[in-house]
Amino acid sequence: MSEELYVDGLGLAPGVMETIIAIAARDVEGVASVGSSSFSGLRSRFAAKPAGAGIDVHMNESEGIEVAVHIDVYYGQPIPQVAAAVRQAIADAVTTQVGFSIASIDVYVDGIRFAD
Repeated sequence: MSEELYVDGLGLAPGVMETIIAIAARDVEGVASVGSSSFSGLRSRFAAKPAGAGIDVHMNESEGIEVAVHIDVYYGQPIPQVAAAVRQAIADAVTTQVGFSIASIDVYVDGIRFAD
């Protein structure tokens, strides 16, 4: 999301939705990181603040917010269940904190990580 998002008289600055989504996804058991791990590492070296790397948010005027989130999952975790939990966590966070309806949440597993 590169510009403000407006719904029902509420405007959100760029990055607000991405932050809500990233925190919700990161808090799900089994999620190692949000965004591509190699991209996140490179971005953190050059970016002043963490942004929505690996998160895309688009407004579908007729249906609501469309979300795509890229995650890494810990080895041994059931990927379908982790993805379902990520979808639910994002839907709950966006609905509770912002009040926007969600049209779709696509979860992409970009990698597997081993626990430290």
